[in-house]
Amino acid sequence: MADPLLDILCCPVSHQPLRPLEKSRLKKLADRIAEGGVQYVDHSPVDEKPREALITRDDKVVYLVVDGIPVLLPDRGIGTAQFTDPI
Repeated sequence: MADPLLDILCCPVSHQPLRPLEKSRLKKLADRIAEGGVQYVDHSPVDEKPREALITRDDKVVYLVVDGIPVLLPDRGIGTAQFTDPI
């Protein structure tokens, strides 16, 4: 994802700035999704393997990037509070 775009992207709910989720954390997220039980904010299950994601500056919400396009819909955030161990 291009850096200039990141300068203007923010969480649609909290308006927190977004940054790329680091590869190690992305792998942890992918592993947890594969295990099942990860939910979007609207409580629907996350079932696609993330290849890229953005996270809010306060580390509270992750948004997947699908085919190079950030999915910044309020109900498609993945709240990190659902994890007992941080991603």
